Amino acid sequence: MIDHTFEIKTKRLIIRFFHESDFEVWKNSLLALPKARNRWDREACDPKDLNKAAFKKILSTHQKKRKADAFYDLVAFDKKTGDLVGFCSLMDISRGIFQNAYLGYRLLAPYWGKGFAKEMVHAIMKLAFTKLKLHRLEAGIEPANKRSIALAKTLGMRREGYSPRRLLLDGKWLDMVIYAITAEEMRVISKAQDKKLASN
Repeated sequence: MIDHTFEIKTKRLIIRFFHESDFEVWKNSLLALPKARNRWDREACDPKDLNKAAFKKILSTHQKKRKADAFYDLVAFDKKTGDLVGFCSLMDISRGIFQNAYLGYRLLAPYWGKGFAKEMVHAIMKLAFTKLKLHRLEAGIEPANKRSIALAKTLGMRREGYSPRRLLLDGKWLDMVIYAITAEEMRVISKAQDKKLASN
């Protein structure tokens, strides 16, 4: 369990849970998004959906899942501007003999192509294996999502296989390519990754 005050600082990012005081940043960031460039991109939201009641509901849901040690949904902010950069989640955590979580990530379009996704996800992977004491992370990625696959490979994740009709999204069962990494593998690459990220 990680409490709501927890945060990670990287070279360019502050990564933590949403706080009530983040409402305006959340709203303004999602209102300002450009038109989606592909099916995995997030478009600007309808203003009527970006209200305080909706934001408080998100915070309440996230808090309940954290307390259950089932789901950790973190957000990344630009250190310089305070703007919202992206989201990264550790989902469906399984303890016992598995000690596994599913890794999810999304970077907002204005930050694409600048190394922010690698910086954000690497930090969350380290969190999973150190603070949360997980043993394995798995990412299911649509085969056509080349950018996400490239990121997984860059971060040291290995392809484990192809899983047909794995996830139900928007009413459709989607195939996924499965990438994974264990704590042992992460420790091997961690120092090298830290040096590489620090030099960017």
